[in-house]
Amino acid sequence: MTDARVDAPGKTVAPTETGGRRTRLIHGWSANLVQMLLGLTQQLLLIPAFLQFWSSDQLAAWLAIYAAGGLVVIADAGLQMRAINRFLAFKSCADCDGRTANFYARVLRIYVGVIVALGALLLPCAYLARPSLVLGFQATPWFDAAFIVMTVGMLLTLPSNLVSGLYRTRGKYGRTVWIQNLVLLLGQIAQLVAVATFGNLLAVVIAFVSMQLLFTVFLVAYDAPRRFPFLRRGRRARQQSWRWDIGQFGRGFPFAVANLTELALVNFPVLLVSALVADRVAVAQWGLTRVIASLVRGFCLQAALPLAAELGQDYAIGDRERLRKLYATGSVFVTVLACVIVAGLLPFWHDFFALWTHGSIPYDAPLAITLLLGSAAVAPSLLALSFANHSNRGGLLVRVKGLQFVVFAVLSVGLIRWLGPLGAAIAVVASDVVVQFGILGFAITGTTLRHPVRHTVFLMAVATVIVSSGWFIGSGIASVVPGSSYVHFIGESTIWLIVVGMLASPLLSKQRRDRLIACIPA
Repeated sequence: MTDARVDAPGKTVAPTETGGRRTRLIHGWSANLVQMLLGLTQQLLLIPAFLQFWSSDQLAAWLAIYAAGGLVVIADAGLQMRAINRFLAFKSCADCDGRTANFYARVLRIYVGVIVALGALLLPCAYLARPSLVLGFQATPWFDAAFIVMTVGMLLTLPSNLVSGLYRTRGKYGRTVWIQNLVLLLGQIAQLVAVATFGNLLAVVIAFVSMQLLFTVFLVAYDAPRRFPFLRRGRRARQQSWRWDIGQFGRGFPFAVANLTELALVNFPVLLVSALVADRVAVAQWGLTRVIASLVRGFCLQAALPLAAELGQDYAIGDRERLRKLYATGSVFVTVLACVIVAGLLPFWHDFFALWTHGSIPYDAPLAITLLLGSAAVAPSLLALSFANHSNRGGLLVRVKGLQFVVFAVLSVGLIRWLGPLGAAIAVVASDVVVQFGILGFAITGTTLRHPVRHTVFLMAVATVIVSSGWFIGSGIASVVPGSSYVHFIGESTIWLIVVGMLASPLLSKQRRDRLIACIPA
């Protein structure tokens, strides 16, 4: 099979796509919101429960193993985004379902080959270089077995990426996320039962991994064939050649590099500050403040993903007018979402930080303000990043994200030595604004909208009004209602939400919303 595009006589939409666009977006956003909350539960709330049964060394071992499981996503090597772009391209082809089934079956075989090859490599490596020795957990029982179960188990879940990509391109984005949310919830319950019943690391890892494997088996073996009966036609697909297999990795490589760069820009600054800054209190300030900025970014990315799936479909079938309108309104939506969150965080983050750290770590106002304002400024480009992933622009992505990493690395090395963690914050924000927003964002906006400059100016004006007004309102509330307790923090946050809700209440009118949407330059 080649990448040649065989156009059908007219624009077609796969018959499996059901429900309106608004319904699909709402399902996708609600599913992503729940997934973020479950992720916070896994990362934050389960830790105190584990400490009821484990020592700090055992908890550290679990966190190291959990991180290793998260790194297995690298083995996907861009195949998921490659498949998504091919599934979208088939929408304007003759025999869309047949070509989709054929490609699905052949890529699924690649995933099986990746699992077998990496599994065969991982097991001997774990035997020759014991993970407990390499990572310093020799005294932790069952560490090596737990490490192998986690990494091999997560490797076996890779085919779910392919199914998830198919659901995303067939208007069922929310379904796969909701199923995954159920699995995450069951997995967290299973982890609590395992740690309370057995108390050892291996039992908790098995509880976590078994739920992820159940999710994969359910999607691949049962749900996908039932939702898309045409997939059974792909079982008759001829065996692909090694050249075709390698070609898929080659075409997926730009997406892999771009997304790995995005992952590195979230985690690498933490390591860099730890290495270059001697003051451990400053390092702790940086790490904790970076958490909230990363959450704002992650929240916006989750909001952008359902929009990107819809934009990718419009792009694939050539519906330029619908694509233009959705991109313009979606860009404003993601920007408003980020700015409202940042406007609420700026006046009250000081109070929350003091409560969170019990006053043991001083608050760094310039650091927090820089990271939070940077999160608001870069928000529109996150939709552009997601859309680029869904419109087969791997070349643009790898160039821009590579340049962004270089700009960050050059700036951070000099600025961290001069300004400490604030220098790292400036380097992160500058690389985001100049490269991701200035180059990638404008490149996507310029090829999608008729008035990209007017749209960018409009976004900047909206962001300025929301952040400044929300910050002003919050500062006023904080000065009128002084205090430092949990009750005070909840009270001032509630007052802010009520005031902002009253100011935004005119948007409850559909007529007013339509008039505002009509003002968005597209």
